[in-house]
Amino acid sequence: MADVLTKKQRSYCMSRIQGRNTKPELKLRRGLWALGLRYSLHSKLPGRPDMTFTRYRTVVFVDGCFWHGCPRHMVKPKTNRSFWLKKIDSNRLRDRRVGRALKADGWKVIRVWEHDLRANIESTVFRTYKKIASRR
Repeated sequence: MADVLTKKQRSYCMSRIQGRNTKPELKLRRGLWALGLRYSLHSKLPGRPDMTFTRYRTVVFVDGCFWHGCPRHMVKPKTNRSFWLKKIDSNRLRDRRVGRALKADGWKVIRVWEHDLRANIESTVFRTYKKIASRR
């Protein structure tokens, strides 16, 4: 099926997608805050983690299924396919590189998939909480 938008319209729509304060990220932040975990935002660490738990030397990234190439849920684009697949592959490579750099500096890296938060917010928040609290 062809795109119903022109290339210019599609480009504009895609440029409006925000990388911070997404709905899945906000859900996880609210849940962890309710459990008593305090975090920092807007860290200058490599990869700009969504949440930084300095006390536990832990960072959390909330990865969107499309942008980070979820093996279960990513729908391959129908238009401009080569551009998007290259973009997503470079995102995945960057994620691995950032994870290695943070671990080398002594940080624990937790990645949470968007689909896990949508499927069961409570269990995802609790699993994440346990991973963070295990660093005490």
